[in-house]
Amino acid sequence: MINRWLRQRLKAWRKKVGQLQQEINALYLGSKDPRVPWYAKALLVCILAYAFSPIDLIPDFIPVLGYLDDLLLLPLGIVLVLKMIPTQVLHECRAKAKAVRSRPVSWLTAGVILVLWLLGIACVTRLVMQLLA
Repeated sequence: MINRWLRQRLKAWRKKVGQLQQEINALYLGSKDPRVPWYAKALLVCILAYAFSPIDLIPDFIPVLGYLDDLLLLPLGIVLVLKMIPTQVLHECRAKAKAVRSRPVSWLTAGVILVLWLLGIACVTRLVMQLLA
């Protein structure tokens, strides 16, 4: 009973995460579109800067309140940007984002890239070890 409930919750969360990824991709595509007003692009840059900035309005080490600003400000900003983008442009960007998301994944390519990164890390590590010795 609990196992089935948990699986349903996980499935619902995966669906929500997929929708969020698609929406973020649509926002990215919208930011590149010349029909989107400059102030929508500026707000999107500010939201992204705030999301990736180590400086918050309320520091994260304060229990509960530290993450509350992120949980409120970021979604509110995203909703505002979505309202600023023209409807036709947003529909086109969502369609492009959905098409990109439905492309097949090449695990071979991912594996090759992973191996190249690991080789690069190994080479840099060896070089640093030789310089330090």
